[in-house]
Amino acid sequence: MMKNEEQKDIKSGWLSRLKGGLGRSSSVLSKNINDLFTKRKLDTAAIESLEEILITSDLGVATSARLTQLISSSRFGKEITAEEIKGVLASEITKILEPVAVQLKINTQNTPHVILVCGVNGVGKTTTIGKLAETYAKTGHKVILAAGDTFRAAAIEQLNIWGKRANCQVIASELGKDAASLAFDALEQAKKIKADILLIDTAGRLHNKKELMAELQKIIRVLNKVDETAPHSCLLVLDATTGQNTHSQVEVFADVVNITGLIVTKLDGSSKGGVLVSLAEKFGLPVHAIGIGEKAEDLQPFKAADFANSLMGLDK
Repeated sequence: MMKNEEQKDIKSGWLSRLKGGLGRSSSVLSKNINDLFTKRKLDTAAIESLEEILITSDLGVATSARLTQLISSSRFGKEITAEEIKGVLASEITKILEPVAVQLKINTQNTPHVILVCGVNGVGKTTTIGKLAETYAKTGHKVILAAGDTFRAAAIEQLNIWGKRANCQVIASELGKDAASLAFDALEQAKKIKADILLIDTAGRLHNKKELMAELQKIIRVLNKVDETAPHSCLLVLDATTGQNTHSQVEVFADVVNITGLIVTKLDGSSKGGVLVSLAEKFGLPVHAIGIGEKAEDLQPFKAADFANSLMGLDK
């Protein structure tokens, strides 16, 4: 099979999984729009109902109001089908998402490129790191993993499993060891063996926010002692199932560390996929990747149009 045909098959397979993964979000959204716009003119009541549908799909109040106002300004008083509404929404959502759909770039001038991964417990940080490691290793990068969530034995064990799977070295320690010290050791080791990428896991204990944030700041200070430019990327992992709660998580972490990009996970387990739209509109942070499953290939670079059409249940 030719290479371009293989690439088409890979893209087609991902689009199919993406549409399936967003099934819960799109089915609720699509059904409500279909029910609302059955042989109906776009009147005030319809506009208000559409805005409510978008808000309950976690697109956010401001974004929902702006989208419905845009539709109202051009089609008010006219008959409009559900498919037309979904087409317009997909087009406008794509415009919102395009500026933030930025692939994570590895700077080869950094040896290694240090990626610090943050997020609250349960969002899928460790799994995301494992998926990234496997993906980068497959493309020929030398990757080291640092098990910086030293408070959870399960996180250390999980990272070791991913490391074996991706054939990547894992720097770990006994439970409860200082995370900053571990990060320091990992970066020195990564430099020693000339690794391309160092992925650092971190704890996510928001119930003790001050301690957690102090720990993150300490990790960064310690990394700076080895490489004053590190970390080169600071990723915040968000769980789509938490909906609008993701906004407060962005605010909490952005107060303490320079978040360079987002990864949104568990879109396949949520009917709140629209939250990604409100995140883009409110914060404008790059969305590097989205996750819709447990396998490494289920974490893929974020593409605005693919996501918007899948969210609306369209086949484009």
